Amino acid sequence: QVQLVESGGGLVQAGGSLRLSCVASGRAISTFAMGWFRQAPGKEREFVGAIGWSGGKRSEYADSVKGRFTISRDNAANTMYLQMNDLKPEDTAGYSCVQDKSPYGLPSRSLAYGYWGQGTQVTVSS
Repeated sequence: QVQLVESGGGLVQAGGSLRLSCVASGRAISTFAMGWFRQAPGKEREFVGAIGWSGGKRSEYADSVKGRFTISRDNAANTMYLQMNDLKPEDTAGYSCVQDKSPYGLPSRSLAYGYWGQGTQVTVSS
């Protein structure tokens, strides 16, 4: 059974930084594409960024976060991270990590990931 547990959210001032973590259990993350989505109140869920499986070394980011957010993974710790710098009030949302169901995938902006975490809240004050 795959489980994804996010942590690291909180309240930060505009211009600040946060690092979110996503700890996976049930299988090794190295062979699976993973990513982050976010959803603000009253808005649709939106893609933030994703990385392909470890051997592919590809990543994708939403234009709104490109250059500010970086996804990385620590395969030994079975953990994926989202480093968020220069945060803006519009980054306020619940952030969820995702994992592809099938191995050796490329990063995708699609919502069709097989596994989702419960999410962690990020609030950016102006």
